[in-house]
Amino acid sequence: MLPILVVLAVLLTVFLVFTSVYTNLLWHRSIGFADVYTTQVQAKVVLFFGAGLLMALVVGANVAVAYRLRPAYRPLSVEQQGLERYRAVIDPRRRLIAWSMLGVLGLLTGSSVAGQWPVWLAFLNRTPFGVKDPQFNKDVSFYVFTYPFLRLIIGVVFATVILSIVAAVMVHYLYGGLRLQGPGDKASPPARAHLSVLFGVFILLKAVAYWFDRYGLVHSERGVTAGASYTDVNALIPAKTILAVIALICAAMFFSNLLRRGMMLPGVGFTLLVLSAILLGGVYPLLIQQFQVKPDELAKERQFIARNIEATRRAYGVDGAKVVQYGQEPVTDKTKLQQEADQLGGVRVLDPNVVGETFQQLQRIRPFYRFPDTLDVDRYQIDGKLVDTVVALRELSGAPEGQRSWVKDRMVYTHGYGFVSAFGDRFADGNVPDFVTKNMPVSPDQKIKLDRPEIYFGERSATYSIVGGRGQQELNYPDNSESGQQSNNYDGQGGVAIDSFFRKLLYATKFQDKNLLLSGAINDDAKLLYDRAPREMVQKAAPWLTLDGDPYPAVVNGRILWILDGYTTANNYPYSEETSLDDATRDTITDTRSAVARQADDHVNYMRNSVKATVDAYDGTVHLYQWDENDPITKTWMKVFDDTVQPRSSIPPELEAHFRYPQDLFKVQRKVLAKYHVTDPSAFYNGEGFWEVPQDPSAKGKRQPPYYQSLRMPGQDQASFSLTTVFNPRNNPQLAAFMSVGSTPGRDYGQIQILQMPRNAQPAGPGQVQNSFETDTQVKADLFALRQGGTKTVPGNLLTIPFGGSLLYVEPMYTMAAGGTEQQPYPILGKILVRYGDSIAAADTLDEALKQVLGGATSAPPPTTSEPDGDGGDQPPQLSAAAQKAIGDLQKAVSDYEAAQKNGDYPAMGDAWKRIKDAQAALAAAGQEGPASSPSPSPSPTPTEN
Repeated sequence: MLPILVVLAVLLTVFLVFTSVYTNLLWHRSIGFADVYTTQVQAKVVLFFGAGLLMALVVGANVAVAYRLRPAYRPLSVEQQGLERYRAVIDPRRRLIAWSMLGVLGLLTGSSVAGQWPVWLAFLNRTPFGVKDPQFNKDVSFYVFTYPFLRLIIGVVFATVILSIVAAVMVHYLYGGLRLQGPGDKASPPARAHLSVLFGVFILLKAVAYWFDRYGLVHSERGVTAGASYTDVNALIPAKTILAVIALICAAMFFSNLLRRGMMLPGVGFTLLVLSAILLGGVYPLLIQQFQVKPDELAKERQFIARNIEATRRAYGVDGAKVVQYGQEPVTDKTKLQQEADQLGGVRVLDPNVVGETFQQLQRIRPFYRFPDTLDVDRYQIDGKLVDTVVALRELSGAPEGQRSWVKDRMVYTHGYGFVSAFGDRFADGNVPDFVTKNMPVSPDQKIKLDRPEIYFGERSATYSIVGGRGQQELNYPDNSESGQQSNNYDGQGGVAIDSFFRKLLYATKFQDKNLLLSGAINDDAKLLYDRAPREMVQKAAPWLTLDGDPYPAVVNGRILWILDGYTTANNYPYSEETSLDDATRDTITDTRSAVARQADDHVNYMRNSVKATVDAYDGTVHLYQWDENDPITKTWMKVFDDTVQPRSSIPPELEAHFRYPQDLFKVQRKVLAKYHVTDPSAFYNGEGFWEVPQDPSAKGKRQPPYYQSLRMPGQDQASFSLTTVFNPRNNPQLAAFMSVGSTPGRDYGQIQILQMPRNAQPAGPGQVQNSFETDTQVKADLFALRQGGTKTVPGNLLTIPFGGSLLYVEPMYTMAAGGTEQQPYPILGKILVRYGDSIAAADTLDEALKQVLGGATSAPPPTTSEPDGDGGDQPPQLSAAAQKAIGDLQKAVSDYEAAQKNGDYPAMGDAWKRIKDAQAALAAAGQEGPASSPSPSPSPTPTEN
């Protein structure tokens, strides 16, 4: 039975490999990127067999040579008598054992090297950078493309020679060419000659490695900054050169052993090489570092720090960042401030990171639909005006609970429906989002025209769905008809045809689902949709790209397209500082939200937004567009995968209007600029002016994310869509700088501008601003009122806006029922908090809040001391009788509103809402009168924590 089982196991393995390869090929064909997959497979096959055969043939040849050089007679000894038993077992099966071991060795080597196919293909199609490194005067492409390939080749050859030495030693020892016991020479002349050649080749390779190690020093971490330091240049580079020469001499000594007997000369050469490596490669650089560099480090390293600054800024694309001094002369004239406020308009107060649940509750329509936790920000022409909008897709989460079956899961509930969007700068009645597009079915007269609302390809798509079969009806959207739904039959180009027994067998194997093979519900012309998350699709279509973690949807010419940003990265750019993508891009959103993917922990020192990609949400069509036309890495991969990336000139204007500056690149650049805004080597060495990204005041311990918003930077005539962030001085809560980058395609796209605050009068940072909101007397009373009746407050994004020569802070504060999940609470706007200078206000709208802060109504400063309550918090302020009455009215109105909401009594909800607004107005008026001079008769409850 053993041969039969072995044959069956081999056949099963071959079938599984064939299934994986062929189904992947079919998927790539379905999106028009078959050449990408076949090119990868061809490269892997060539490397697999090339490296595997090299290893097997070289090691096998040395085993054969060692066997042929075995001595005819072996002296009798206890050692040889013991080895004779092993020889008796091995000799009859010598060929089988040798071929088996060589096969395993070749298989392991080939598998390891095949994974390096990007290194090989990039080397074959390398493109010059046009920039040379300052140390060796070589084009950067040598370090990015050539050097990694050379190290790969050297590594494979090294491994081959080492394993050949090990195999040869084992064979020589087994057959008596090498002995540990007995009189006379311990090695026969043929064995000595054979091993001398192998050791000579090994040391010759070491000489080559020493020579190329010199170029690797441009990535050294020895000095103050990345790149070759003073010690590397003045000690290690000469040492590596000398060691390469010594290794050549040592190799020649080993080769000379072919002509003479004895190991003295090779032994002397090898000892010299080892001592030289220790003294020249270790001790000498250490002495230089300790006794020359450290006593005068800045003077010695200044030149190399300057190299690092220049290379790092160029490698991350921040060399064009403009640093402008700002905030020295803030505007105080009320008339000018009001003029600034009139031009402010369009502040995005709808927070996409908070209102996901609000979209869910108001626009889900049916429980089997789902919106992401984190929504996206885009801009659309609405009524002739370009406005910021918060957008999301209504995707399908699966068949309803209790009604699930294989047919429903795979053939009926196949896709989502609809594009939902809301104005970013306003709210509707009830303080909910003011929707631009909403509901099902799509209205033909909505302001954003949508012809194809079906979402077959999305972030929440099922593992696979069967669609488009003849007569098959898929749920499109629920309605009030007798059937309760409108059906749809997929007719898109995407998907893999599954109308043959063979393909059903393949996919039943792939998904381990026998129903694919046995079900009679799969009709003619049916297609299988799988691997349809946009990020996954683009990654498979362009495996050389690193993708942004946040794909976002846009309506372009009536169709929903997913837009993704693709990056080219490298970790071999000379003298550039290395950055962890995972660490640089991690913030509140990536740590707490599932809709935004976290980057892998890859370390890079070069990054470009080289490609813009789109995925059609209906038929899965993938397009790749070249965005950075000067990026050499993109040009290299466009040679590898010909005709897969379309030129920038082919981007439709309607699509380009929705492109935006990518978040992950911006996060990496802001981390780099936290240090590398300092361009003077002396100041950089001292590190006094370094910044850091502040923590998100609404989520302690998490880095504040950047925010998309339309704003007018100093010197600009009108507001433009931008991506913004702020910096604190290192270990200091105040604000050091404000950074923005133009996100509207055009002249200002990608232009980074940094407003640096005066160091002797830095404004408050995000944490301090948030604290001022919570401690200001008037705002505290407003927040206290919001937190009554079983509700809690949810802070929105704290926006920082250059305004009037200073900074304006705007934060929407949302309210949300604090009850259990049966209430299905969702956030609605409570107040908008604003701070300008020392003036702070809270109001129902941004305009009202601006009038308060710009009118000079400075809030009273927070008390300097407070008595802690039993829980360690502050006691609420003493309230007047009018304030207490207003709070009571507010509590009653909130309770009535919740009761009416639970019962679905909309007229009662409207009446209660009016009383809530009246009570809030009364409380605000009472707060302006100031707190009571005597304690209130009964203690007020402590405000609920955020």
